[in-house]
Amino acid sequence: MRVPTAIAVTSADLVLPAPDRHTPGAALLHPPEQLDLEAALAETGALLERHGHLVALVPPWLPRSTVQRLHTVRAILETDRIALLGIDLPPLGTALLARQLRQLSVCDFSPGIIASAARLLSHYIYAGALLGSVAKLDRVRVPVGLGAHARSWSPSAQFAVMAHPKPHLAKLSGGSQGAHGPRGGVLPAGPEFATHLTFARGQLTSDWVTAELAPAWQVQGVMENPLPASSPGWWGTPKLVEFAAGIPDLSVLYQLVASVRREECRWCGLELIGDRCGFCAAPLTAPPPPAPASTARSRP
Repeated sequence: MRVPTAIAVTSADLVLPAPDRHTPGAALLHPPEQLDLEAALAETGALLERHGHLVALVPPWLPRSTVQRLHTVRAILETDRIALLGIDLPPLGTALLARQLRQLSVCDFSPGIIASAARLLSHYIYAGALLGSVAKLDRVRVPVGLGAHARSWSPSAQFAVMAHPKPHLAKLSGGSQGAHGPRGGVLPAGPEFATHLTFARGQLTSDWVTAELAPAWQVQGVMENPLPASSPGWWGTPKLVEFAAGIPDLSVLYQLVASVRREECRWCGLELIGDRCGFCAAPLTAPPPPAPASTARSRP
């Protein structure tokens, strides 16, 4: 019986509940403050021995020490069976992507296909948050104008923010608070395909995500999850309700990945989809050779 490729995250709060009894759990790679290097090597080695290959999501908001530990472990083990995937999604979106990869891991895809599928699937994840302030929201992630910064100081201000796939920020009007929080404003554009919505509450009391956003996006289901510990830092405030919508159906995920042409990595030989191998990071096509230096024409 084939053992599924291990899908790993670096924090237990990035492991969403399995949607069915067939989806395996996620492997947890503990950060340096929880596990010394010797124990981390043993932990990762045991995963490789059991699963054969390991695919780990490495978002850019992880502490530098955690990222260094992952690369150190792979280097010491001298293995090409560990894929460290740089995926730029907010914390709840990262957890959703990890669950989709867990779903795919039980299919007949090779480890190389599963690893390179992460970039493809991330394009179909809609990740955002309802924020009580955008004063500390990173401008690189979502552009924030001076007006929005100024309105952040209002105690009743709330903002609908999309970080992925396209940045969007809108202030929600506060004239009608009611049970759902502020109404009005421009709702962020939603997916044009069937999704489920996962949300997590921080220190913000509002039902806007379930009462207004979910119906507007016509999601097929809604699930609440505990807020990842990294979310307040990523969004710049603990006053938030984070949300992420993605494709829940394994058959749709399978068809999406299977429809992409498969290639063979020219460096490590694994299968891949897209333009880069998830394990060795080699591009699909070799870079063009450098242009020869022009030689000065000698005088006759």
